[in-house]
Parts: sequence; structure tokens; C-alpha cells
Amino acid sequence: MPAISNHQLRLTARPTGAAGPEHFEATEEPARSPEDGEVLLEALYVSIDPAMRVWMNEDPGYVPPIELGEVMRGGGVGRVLESGSAEFEVGDVVSARAGWQSHPTVSVDGLAKLDLGLGGIEDWIGPIGTTGLTAYFGIREVGAIKPGETVLVSGAAGAVGQMVGQIAKIEGCTVVGIAGGPEKCARLTDELSFDAAIDYKATDNLEAAIAEACPDGVDVFFDNVGGETLDAALANLRMRGRAVICGRISQTAADELYGVKNLGLLIGKRARVEGFIVSDHADEFPEARRWISQRLREGELKQTLHVVEGLNRAPEALAMLFEGKNTGKLVVRVGPTS
Repeated sequence: MPAISNHQLRLTARPTGAAGPEHFEATEEPARSPEDGEVLLEALYVSIDPAMRVWMNEDPGYVPPIELGEVMRGGGVGRVLESGSAEFEVGDVVSARAGWQSHPTVSVDGLAKLDLGLGGIEDWIGPIGTTGLTAYFGIREVGAIKPGETVLVSGAAGAVGQMVGQIAKIEGCTVVGIAGGPEKCARLTDELSFDAAIDYKATDNLEAAIAEACPDGVDVFFDNVGGETLDAALANLRMRGRAVICGRISQTAADELYGVKNLGLLIGKRARVEGFIVSDHADEFPEARRWISQRLREGELKQTLHVVEGLNRAPEALAMLFEGKNTGKLVVRVGPTS
């Protein structure tokens, strides 16, 4: 095999506020042939996720922060170019936490061979991958939705939010999404079957806007945003309502954190707030993927990929995520997918 160069992006400075290209540097080194128990990958897609910003500064409690000089951490999809393992063959397409690099050599521990019978590569970077699984377990198991309930979703036009709303609709719920701008809101109702959408940019009283859209209150709030949005939703929870905490993108890069004021309302409402990590449900991933795949084939589920071309644009893409410039699942296409 001809010599291959591995292009990498490394974290060089810890950001305050939003992260951008100035916090990274590009490096190049020869790709390394795999030893026993390793594979050399050609990266196809890199996933851009809010948690990345947390890993750059904080210890979130389930993974250590990224060290300065380290290749930026991230998940994605790649194709095996060389294999030092009997489990993986050249040409296999796998999911891997290989970071921001074009040709990583990684341990097979944690690799998963993709079943392309369940869906294409684009499905695996989105709805059948971590994004869809997060939505599936977050709303079905943590949120414990029931037919006839009202579900409110923040960040509803984003990667996880759009899946949460559609799954709740499939399960017989009334679904209201919160998103920024008329185009995103129109997509929720016109394309993704949400019952209503709230444009948070068009209101100066989100609590009242939620009350108008959910006149009988909210049974389950699925939160990707945190801060003032969480406060407004808690004020509208019904008796024994549930708030599922998936993310807090409004606070992740904020200069000053917002202090939630309405937690005391949980007492009288006998309500609960619960966070979760999708990997806690790993034993149930195969069943969830079959469920999602079937709904994709039947047209009940859709997911838009917002594709940014080229690994060098990954820092730009990460900044886009916190500026609300993406619609759907934000990914960087690194290599050819066919």
C-alpha cells in the first residue's frame, strides 16, 4: 500500500466562550500500520456534538477532559484500510471514537462494525448511531412517555431534538418543539409532523409562549438547551411531569451561567428532573437500532444531515453548532463514502 499521511487537528488552547479555529492546529504524520488488535482507518464522517465543547475544559464525570496537544476527541464512521485483527476485514465500515484525524490507527476495543443492511453510512452517522439512540432512550425510557401525553422539546431542529419529537409522535403524543427562526419552526411542523413549534427568537416571554402552545401543561420536557429555556419549561410542567436533561448547549460556552429559579415548583408538582448518558443503555442498542431502522424504511422517521466538507473545517463546524447555524445533525465529511 502506498504511504498514507494522517492529517490531524489538535487542541492547542482552552477556549472561554465559544470554540473556534483559533483553538486548534493542524498536524501531519505518516499513518501507522496496525499492530495486533488494531486497525488503520480511512475516516469518512466525523460527528460534531455539543459535548465536545465540555471535554475541552471540564471533567464531565464520564470521560476526562482533552489534554492540550491531544488530537481532538470525537466519534465518527470510517472504513478499514489495514487490519491487525481477525474481527475486522479490509473494507469493513465501522463506528469509532477516532478523533479529528483522516487516517487513524486505533485499537479494535470500542469499534463496532456497521450493519449496512439496517441503513446506509449516512444513517449510521445519524439516526441509527448515537444521535438516534440518545433520542430513543431519552424519551422512551427516561421520559417514560405514554400515548396522549404532551411532549415539549428544546433544540427541536437539532440532531437529537428532531428525532425525539418524531419518536414521541409515533408513540401517540402531542409534540411541541422549540427552535430558532421561522424556517426551522416550519420544518418541524411541515416535514417532521410536530403539532406546533415555538420560535424562541420571536418571543420575549418563552414561559407564556409555552403555556399558549401547551394549554394543559407539559407532561415531558426533553431539554437540549438548559438555562432560561429549562426554567420556562419547568413552570409549565403538569403534575408528575418529567424533565429529561440531555444537554445544556446555552450554558456550555456561556460567559456567565444562568441560575435556574423554578426548581422549587417540582415539589408541589411531584415532578422530577433526570439526566442520562446514552452509553448506560448499551446492552439495548441492537433492539433500539432495529426499531429505528424499521421506522426509517417505513418513512415514519426522517433525519436531515447538515454536512460540512473537509476535516480542516471541523473547528468551524463546532462553532456553527453553538451559533445555531445548523439544521439537523451536523457532521464533517472527511473521505469518500462510496
